[in-house]
Parts: sequence; C-alpha cells; structure tokens
Amino acid sequence: MIEAQVLPTPAGPLALLAREGVVVAAGFTADPQRMFARLSPALQAEGLTRVDDLGEPAQAVRDYLDGDLVALDAVAVEQPGTPTRQRLLRALREVPAGVTIGYAELAERAGLPRTAARAAGGACAQNLIAPFVPCHRILPAGGGLGGYYYGTPVKRWLLAHERAIG
Repeated sequence: MIEAQVLPTPAGPLALLAREGVVVAAGFTADPQRMFARLSPALQAEGLTRVDDLGEPAQAVRDYLDGDLVALDAVAVEQPGTPTRQRLLRALREVPAGVTIGYAELAERAGLPRTAARAAGGACAQNLIAPFVPCHRILPAGGGLGGYYYGTPVKRWLLAHERAIG
C-alpha cells in the first residue's frame, strides 16, 4: 500500500507518497491522487491510503523548512527510469542546497557528455520526487529560472529558502 501525507509549506501544500518508508512521489499539490496518477501501474495496483504521519520523510520536510537544508538528502527515494535516467537523478540529488547548475553541467556530473543537456532536462521534467530530488536547482544556460512542474513561484521560493537566489 502506498501511504500519503500532505504537509503545509510556505510554497504550498506538499504531498508525500511512500512505500515501506521509501518516498516514491512528492510534489506541491494538496491532492495526493495527482502524484499517485504519475506512478507506474505496478505501484498504482498497490492502492493509496492517507496517513497522519509518514515518519522520517515528513520529519525531514519539517526540518528542511526549519532551516536544515540537508534534511531531505538522507531520505530514501525510488523512481523508475533507464540507467541513464538513474545516473541523472543521482547526480541531481548530489547538487547541494544553495547551489544551482545548468543542464549541461548536470549531464557532465552524471558522467554523460555536456551535449546530453536535453536528457538532463528530460530527467528534471519527469522527476516524481520534488524537492527530495532537487530539480529546482537546475537553471537554463540562457538565464532566468526556466520552467518547473509546480510553477516558477514554487521554484523561486525553494531557491530563496536555500539562499541560492536573493
């Protein structure tokens, strides 16, 4: 069974979905069903139930919001993807709070050529576990914030919270 909890944040409600303590989806929505619908059919077949407290993942979010910017890093996460996608997602998790990089640098950090920036962008666009897998820390080479699945105001808030932008 997939368990869900919604936590209030200054950027809006954050839905967390976990399976046996491992976060399988997280996103800025008040409706966990929105995140559940993005999961694989195999995970969806397990069903979804709301709980009052997911334990460690929920506490990590509260700690992050209280200023412990590395709190999310220790939480176990799991999402599907090809070996290349998995390398990109691991590289994303290694970008520290307060730091932003471009897509080409993300590709390079994943052991891919800088020309794999498009693949890096795809990994960010399909990331199911924001902000635990911090795609908000990736900015376009041309400047600005770029896009974000949950909207640029959420991305701006996360970066300002992490002191990556003023």
